[in-house]
Amino acid sequence: MPRTDRASRIIAAPREQVFAALVDADALAAWLPPEGMSGRFERFDARPGGSYRLVLTYADASTAAGKATSDTDIVEGRFVEIVPGVRVVQAADFESDDPAYAGTMTMTWEVTAVDAGTRVEIRADDVPAGISAADHAAGLASSLDNLAAYLEQR
Repeated sequence: MPRTDRASRIIAAPREQVFAALVDADALAAWLPPEGMSGRFERFDARPGGSYRLVLTYADASTAAGKATSDTDIVEGRFVEIVPGVRVVQAADFESDDPAYAGTMTMTWEVTAVDAGTRVEIRADDVPAGISAADHAAGLASSLDNLAAYLEQR
């Protein structure tokens, strides 16, 4: 049965600055990988219909359980919708021989101005069954913490 995971956080930064960090390859590579991982884009074209290839590498290969290789997750993504200053919708597929990671996950990132800065909400629809709910929740929270640290230090 399809699963939807959600996470949100208020970031002490203006909405425009937060949104810009959602569509810039260098910014995303800096804050998106959850704790214990690093990331790099092999290609990145942030426009509706554009695509990206993201390689996430575990820092500790001895404890890693990568989907593509023993220590990497590779995401083939495309930008479904970009509404400047409001929302980014991505369709993401993990490279894996394991059918538990098959299928397209839709990630929706929405930003809303609030008194304390910007509320960032993430909704992940059709999460592959191989991704545990607890691990995904921790990963989403870690990415949001990284985004806050990335923007609030500026």
